[in-house]
Amino acid sequence: MKNVQVTSLDEFYKEAAHFTGRDIASLLPPGINEEIGHFNVFDIAETYKEAKRKNQMPYNRRAYYKISLVRGKNRAEYADKVIDIQKNALLFATPKVPYHWIAQDDNQSGSFCVFTDAFLIKTKSGVILDELPIFRSGGYPVFKITDEEAEEIELIFRKMQREIASDYEYKYDLLRNYVLELIHYGQKLQPVTALRANQNAAARITSLFIELLERQFPIESTSQKLELRSAKEYAERLAIHVNYLNKVLKENTGKTTTEMITGRIILEAKLLLKQTDWNISDIAYSLGFDEVAHFSNFFKKQTSLAPLTFRS
Repeated sequence: MKNVQVTSLDEFYKEAAHFTGRDIASLLPPGINEEIGHFNVFDIAETYKEAKRKNQMPYNRRAYYKISLVRGKNRAEYADKVIDIQKNALLFATPKVPYHWIAQDDNQSGSFCVFTDAFLIKTKSGVILDELPIFRSGGYPVFKITDEEAEEIELIFRKMQREIASDYEYKYDLLRNYVLELIHYGQKLQPVTALRANQNAAARITSLFIELLERQFPIESTSQKLELRSAKEYAERLAIHVNYLNKVLKENTGKTTTEMITGRIILEAKLLLKQTDWNISDIAYSLGFDEVAHFSNFFKKQTSLAPLTFRS
């Protein structure tokens, strides 16, 4: 039985080699070694020519961090969020939360970089990525940006591409600074409340709820089952009344507790349908459904597709 797949850097390079028609050695950055972590930068149109023709990036979990500037009409599905992009987007992806990116037109361009946490830990400040607001569960990882902002970000990526091809002895130190510049650019785009999440009780409750929700994922085996499924169960775990939890989440996220739980379960269901060969009953059980029919009705209501239709 095939388990949930996590895309490692090795697998990423195999995929990129397939999409570009180049050998893996030519894609690896010169002078990189395990002692400084891993970093690389790519052009989207060149790297994902085949994926572009299919109009979607594959569903998967990544064992690395990724920052992308995407230019084109797209839809992002990230945790409990669905975000429609009309022109330009800046995306911050973390290994903790899977995402799906669906192209809505053929005019896709931009750049992205991939890196490991070890790459930035080497900085003097000892950056821990998951402690940064941009990479926290429940943060704001996808931003719609203007043409002017897209040009500013593209300039940073062009500096990365120029530097990684250079012979400069300290180029990876400089590249770390460029990555941090992108991270800070994104964090400045976040709502002020996201950067001050600990300043009031409502924000703390929202943060704790999202952390509790994400902690249940990923589902990695058919014997694993969601412990918390309902708004009431989450409220009890947080020691607050369910009505108060709903009020807080609605005010802070625009969604009810049930809507957020549903969105995350649907995303996990899609991942399991695409990445495993588990039968529908196993997936239904893992996601907390006692009857396959209940899961099928739930999935179809949210996606307009039956689980087997989505899988195919």
